[in-house]
Amino acid sequence: LIDCGFGIRQLQARLALAGLLPKDLDAVFITHEHSDHVGCAQALAVRYGIPVWMSAGTYAAVGSPDLGGWLRVARDMEAIDLATFSAQPFTVPHDAREPLQLRCSDGSVHLGVMTDLGHASEHVLRQLEGCHALMIEANHDPELLAASSYPAFLKRRVGGRFGHLANAASADILRAVMHPGLRCVVAAHLSARNNAPELAQQALAAALGWNAAQVLVASPSSGTDWHEVC
Repeated sequence: LIDCGFGIRQLQARLALAGLLPKDLDAVFITHEHSDHVGCAQALAVRYGIPVWMSAGTYAAVGSPDLGGWLRVARDMEAIDLATFSAQPFTVPHDAREPLQLRCSDGSVHLGVMTDLGHASEHVLRQLEGCHALMIEANHDPELLAASSYPAFLKRRVGGRFGHLANAASADILRAVMHPGLRCVVAAHLSARNNAPELAQQALAAALGWNAAQVLVASPSSGTDWHEVC
């Protein structure tokens, strides 16, 4: 499970939508300390004995909670072996203590996940090369953000180089890393106020040369269906 920003009951309900129970989880990976990503990580560790991976900086930033011995420290470019696949964390530019995102692989198929960053460094782009599936942040449309009720400081934060990716920035990343083997793209972490699914789909599809409907959108309320990439 990558991030768990909900309370434990809400997470249980979300897992049930995917046909899962908390006991089915082998590990939890926390990308950074913001509350919409940490949520019930402590409860999962203590109540269910699930290892929780996060960077040392993230652990310090959330107050070094007691995880019942289930803390596992994640580091940039040190692969995590999860039996059936590996997850390799990599650092990203975001306004957090030591944020990480993931490249996951079973040895033949590669999935890149990055949902919180302000821009793509060369390090980030290298980790996304050769991925067959990508879940990529498409957080906001700059015009909607500018016209929103957000205070000026928050607009600057969201739109800054250590904030969140605009649709066009996400599209630029896809242009940089696209290759014939890329078969699945999911737009994620869309702002309900400052974006619209169709805007994200149009921007990402244009970068890929796909139809807009081929770009999936992760809904904040229901996520996505299962998708097999092989």
